[in-house]
Amino acid sequence: MLFKISVILVVVFLGLVYQFIQPPAPELCGSPNGPPLTSPRIQLRDGRHLAYMETGTPKEKANYRIIIVHAFNECKELGIFASQDLVEKLQIYFLSYDRPGYGESDPNPRRTIKTDAMDIEELADQLKIGSKFYVFGPSLGGCLLWGFLKYIPHRLEGAALIGPPINLWWPSLPANLSREAYRKKLVEDQRVLWIAHNAPSFLYWWMTQQWFASRIPVNKFPELLSRQDKEIFQKKLTMPIIAECEKKAQQQGIFESLLRDVMVIFGKWDFDPLHMSNPFPNNEGTVHLWHGSEDKMVPVQLQHYVSKALPWVRYHEYPEGGHLFLFVDGFTDIILKALLLGEEPRLIKE
Repeated sequence: MLFKISVILVVVFLGLVYQFIQPPAPELCGSPNGPPLTSPRIQLRDGRHLAYMETGTPKEKANYRIIIVHAFNECKELGIFASQDLVEKLQIYFLSYDRPGYGESDPNPRRTIKTDAMDIEELADQLKIGSKFYVFGPSLGGCLLWGFLKYIPHRLEGAALIGPPINLWWPSLPANLSREAYRKKLVEDQRVLWIAHNAPSFLYWWMTQQWFASRIPVNKFPELLSRQDKEIFQKKLTMPIIAECEKKAQQQGIFESLLRDVMVIFGKWDFDPLHMSNPFPNNEGTVHLWHGSEDKMVPVQLQHYVSKALPWVRYHEYPEGGHLFLFVDGFTDIILKALLLGEEPRLIKE
């Protein structure tokens, strides 16, 4: 009898724990209590919807087609800061989209690095932008491009990864580099990343509990900003599109947007990017990795190791750059010229 009571108590306790750690259901766009739908969307094979935005040269007339994979806590409306002169001269078409759970795109509770790659392949097919296209990913969006290079290289003409975070648990990353990078992070961020990797089911509970300090690792804290980042961030604060985009990014709830991002990027991957072979063995495309020497969010030493481990990656280092150097006037044009034209960037440490 005592054993049966003990079993019942354990089951009840586990049930209460399960309910306690569950995040609330997302507020889906277009649902009775959810945000309104204002953007065009496609329906994917699994029934989810992706919201998108087309800018630049019409795709029928474009010489280059680029899909923009937005960063953490951003949305498709932020787009890309290319000059109009360059866009018109090169005839560039841009396709930006809300990643799953962001903006007006449906969440994907089974989201992985691979499913994100499959999503943009479907997006490209349904919008008929051609058999091949370029991908452009700033910050966390750039980290996702490793999945695109792994799973859909046959669809890519090239890729630009700008300041991408690195999963400190990639198997081939030297333990001493991982430990050093981990120790340099703020204690609150260390806890979040550890939970995201080792116990992702508890991440929402951790971010909402009141006993210990917790926060989502974002690039808004002074201790995470370089001198240049602080200057850029002050300019960003004056841009209405930034505040609007961040609000829209989280409108379906932070779990399926921000926290799902953290779990996907810092969780367990089913491949090791450092063991990848050249996705363009016949030079049919190029991969460019850009990083700022003064980046305090992603230590430059990690990118040095990545670029040496993958000699087919064209590594460019901006000596004065922090994590936000993409917002430096004219820098997007430099990146696009290198990606599309193979133009050697100036004043960049190689």
